Amino acid sequence: MQKRIFINNQIRSPKVRVIDQEGKQVGILTIQEALKLARERSLDLIQITEHMDPPVCRLGEYLYQLEKKSRGGKKHEGGNMKEVRLTFNISKNDLETRARQAEKFLAKGDRVRVVLPLRGRQKALEGFAREKMGIFLTAVKEHSQIKVEREIRREPRGLSMIIGK
Repeated sequence: MQKRIFINNQIRSPKVRVIDQEGKQVGILTIQEALKLARERSLDLIQITEHMDPPVCRLGEYLYQLEKKSRGGKKHEGGNMKEVRLTFNISKNDLETRARQAEKFLAKGDRVRVVLPLRGRQKALEGFAREKMGIFLTAVKEHSQIKVEREIRREPRGLSMIIGK
């Protein structure tokens, strides 16, 4: 396979500053010399910027970099953290709705952080809030197999726990 030489056609100067693949400066060469050097090393000549005088070019593997970009990086599937917020006076129906939403997140492979914020006088009734979290947990357990990754924990703004598949 023959390497392709790439250089922008809008070069104003007959000379270019050349940088090799390790990042060391080769020097200021004519375009023909730079292209010849690239061919000898089986590399591409890539123009980095045209805003300098002389324009800066680099010896490297342009096609490889394009191919690498098109492949992309690792795709992260699942494992994200989603949050379900409960309230202190949440009704039974709303609790079940939030439990179904948590089940959807768990089915996708996400972990779920369940938060129950407490304000003012509610902080004194932490036991009642823990019961609400327990009811939510049993509602989720009815429909799917879950694992409690972090037990119910007291935080400055209320209670929270993390569940996963």
